[in-house]
Amino acid sequence: NLIVALIVAACAGYAVWVLMPSALRRVTAQGMLSWPWPQAVSTRLRRAAMKPTGCACDGCDAGPKKAAGSTQTIRIHRQPKR
Repeated sequence: NLIVALIVAACAGYAVWVLMPSALRRVTAQGMLSWPWPQAVSTRLRRAAMKPTGCACDGCDAGPKKAAGSTQTIRIHRQPKR
């Protein structure tokens, strides 16, 4: 029973972490960095604390400004057949 309880608690913690909004996840990771963690866990927490919020696009959709009426090439990439 104890092993099952630990597995369920770990799964619940993982589900809460994944479904948590990214801004709250970042704040939580920053708060958890003050605790003594093994190196692997603290590395993951540091990465989570530094991730940007949103879609992580960082403005990739905002390219250089184009003049009005200029054309832009559209490329279509077909997925390979499996």
